[in-house]
Amino acid sequence: MGKDISAVVAVITPGILQLLQAKRGLPLEQASDLLYNSKLYAALEDETTKVWRLGYPELYDLLEEELATGRIVWPEEQS
Repeated sequence: MGKDISAVVAVITPGILQLLQAKRGLPLEQASDLLYNSKLYAALEDETTKVWRLGYPELYDLLEEELATGRIVWPEEQS
């Protein structure tokens, strides 16, 4: 992961974690485990996916989809 994308992911991650904590009632450690072990997070770290362009709510929804179904259906521009 390049330096630039690392900085972007570092800015995005807290917003997703806050939503996980608020909507699922999880402590930070559990929310972090869910996010950092997800396909979504792996895609965030991959600069070529451009997933980092999405906002926190949309990224959270994608994570919820992954947690519920085991897969992510990317928005058209991400495919």
